[in-house]
Amino acid sequence: MTQKCLKCLKFIMCAVNFLCFVTGATVLGFGVYMIRFEASSLLPSLGTFTVSNLLLISGIIITCIAFLGFIGALKENRCLLLTFFLLLLVLMLVELAAACLLLVYDDAIAGKLENELNQSLENAKNSTNMKGDWDLVQETFHCCGVHNWTDWGNNAPNSCCQTHPCSDSQYRYHDKGCLSVLKNWFDQNFITTGVSVIILCVIEVLGMCFSMTLFCHISRSGLGYKL
Repeated sequence: MTQKCLKCLKFIMCAVNFLCFVTGATVLGFGVYMIRFEASSLLPSLGTFTVSNLLLISGIIITCIAFLGFIGALKENRCLLLTFFLLLLVLMLVELAAACLLLVYDDAIAGKLENELNQSLENAKNSTNMKGDWDLVQETFHCCGVHNWTDWGNNAPNSCCQTHPCSDSQYRYHDKGCLSVLKNWFDQNFITTGVSVIILCVIEVLGMCFSMTLFCHISRSGLGYKL
């Protein structure tokens, strides 16, 4: 009976870690895809702290931990299983802490975003590269400037135009600023992001439960450090 339970737990652990590995690989791939859209100059003070880099780091961490758990279950290695459990616990605590900080400092983050956009727009007026990032955002989200097209003064770029080629009408520019459009976009995707985080935490809790249960079964069976 013990051997049957052990095999069942091994199968479940392998399945859960395979799911985590696929999730991590998906996040990693999405991070690579997002590199072309990162427009890092829009938030100059963040440096390398961009969405694409965060996705890349998260994807690598998830895939490595999942691989560690898979090997630990397959080889029935207590050391690997315990390491897997502790890493999952730390990862989940970091995720929950980050989610709480985002909720608590929502207004402060919004204010910081506005200041960053204002600064980057002023820099973009004298920089072709930075202006290219603004063109990407304005064409993607159909917005212009931080608050409206007047932020560009008398030199609004063609990416602000509602039609191409740009007309001579006084209504030729997008009437919405990118700040409000980006806020609305984040608000609309808040539920999706929240559900994704909850699902990820559930998977991590299942992984911890199965790894610790398998750890205890292996300890009782005397196979503690099988390689």
